[in-house]
Amino acid sequence: MTIPQLLNDIIQVLLLLAPAVALISLVLAGISLRREDGVASVIGGSFSKWMFWAVIFVTLVPTLGWFSSFGVAAPVPGGGIGAPWLSSFESDVSNFVTSFVVGRVVTTLAAFFVLRAILDTATGGHPLPSIITAMFLLGTQTTYALIQTYNSGTQYATADVLDNLWTYLAGTIMPIAAGLAVVGAIINFATHRPAMRLVAVALAMLCVTGIWKLVLSMEA
Repeated sequence: MTIPQLLNDIIQVLLLLAPAVALISLVLAGISLRREDGVASVIGGSFSKWMFWAVIFVTLVPTLGWFSSFGVAAPVPGGGIGAPWLSSFESDVSNFVTSFVVGRVVTTLAAFFVLRAILDTATGGHPLPSIITAMFLLGTQTTYALIQTYNSGTQYATADVLDNLWTYLAGTIMPIAAGLAVVGAIINFATHRPAMRLVAVALAMLCVTGIWKLVLSMEA
């Protein structure tokens, strides 16, 4: 049975809108950073959930290949969108997300979170969560491009992106975080506050890859 052209066009529109939805997911992930209860809740919290959905939408088309291996026909429509109004709708929505939401609104949100950091400090709170949120929001396009470079285009694309994000986290982000922890330890030592915990955290962040390999070896 031939699939109606209108249905093919709708499927094509939904697939072409997946990158725009991934960008929205990254924006929501950035906002969730400020809403987390603490640093530890970033892993397994709302931030992780939205980051995972961003990866899913970036790798949506390759992941559909699993249906064929299960014996379920899931052909991805090829070519352009036949209906002009659907093609215009897809183009308008993608342009709205890229130019308005990510290009303009995200920058303004980041500015508000910088103001929130100042207010947090004024009320005796810690400005770091708001600053990190602002930095993540400003880097939404860069984060999306990074995820795209990790997309292998195979059935295992989702797992490949997650693996590479873990490698990037352990090899790039963790050493920077360790440096910040050392700075925090020095400040605490100078102000006669507990500092050894931050030193231990810094050492653990530098050794996170080794700790993971140790866990794997113990499990084997």
